[in-house]
Amino acid sequence: METVLSIQEISKRYGRIQAVNKLSTDVHKGQVFGLLGPNGSGKTTTLSMILGLIRSDSGAFTWFGEEPTNESRKRIGSVIESPNFYPYLSARQNLRIIADIKDKAPADIDRVLKLTDLFHRRKDKFKTFSFGMKQRLAIASALLGNPDVLILDEPTNGLDPQGIAQIRELILMIAKEGITIILASHLLDEVQKICTHVAVLDKGKKLFDGDVSEVLSISDSFELGCQEMDKLEPLLRTHPQFASLVPGPEKFVVTFLGKIDAAELNAFFYKQGIILSHIAERKRTLEQHFLELLHQNQ
Repeated sequence: METVLSIQEISKRYGRIQAVNKLSTDVHKGQVFGLLGPNGSGKTTTLSMILGLIRSDSGAFTWFGEEPTNESRKRIGSVIESPNFYPYLSARQNLRIIADIKDKAPADIDRVLKLTDLFHRRKDKFKTFSFGMKQRLAIASALLGNPDVLILDEPTNGLDPQGIAQIRELILMIAKEGITIILASHLLDEVQKICTHVAVLDKGKKLFDGDVSEVLSISDSFELGCQEMDKLEPLLRTHPQFASLVPGPEKFVVTFLGKIDAAELNAFFYKQGIILSHIAERKRTLEQHFLELLHQNQ
């Protein structure tokens, strides 16, 4: 799998605050990679460093297998700050200015306006746009020239539910075009719906780095019940992957170490002469995993 971005132990300090602390991670082609963390966790600082907007105190990173250069940066589109365009110019006029600055073909303007569902408002002044439309225009400007990578910092921040849904669908549509996307967010639900991979940050440190689907496939616990509940508990404790148990009169909530499936559990108890009358898997959510990681980092 082609590595688009490789970060090796980059750090950044502002006075007493360690904004980013020896962060290492890789982003591969085609991924929608989320930097997830609470406000102040180092997400924006990380994006600013890999875009060359600020310098890291230590560490290094490469784009497309090479040291960052002006040429490699031309392959990257980004939206880091709030949308900022000329209010009395139209969407198309604003994009024409940005295309000239980026030395991109003006013919690409209509393509990005259509992609972001703004083509019908192309002649309208920027000041008449809703905040969600302004955000989509900012993404359109970043897509000029068809970059290989799109970087977004809190793309749904401040939007209403409809605006959030529109940006989410837009990001997924862009990803289908083959563009690698790196985004920062503190919204767990949005990361779970959009991203294929995630790195969890807190106080500048990376707490987790991996595939979102792997996190979601981890079984958190099982509800188990049978007619002989008095025999179930001691037998549970003999299971090689048993971790913990919350007892109840009609069912137990049991956590196991590692991944285990319901069929395996059912077979284990059947061999011991126990027939389960109730077995239900409780799936772990990204939010549960995230909160556990933050708690461990306290």
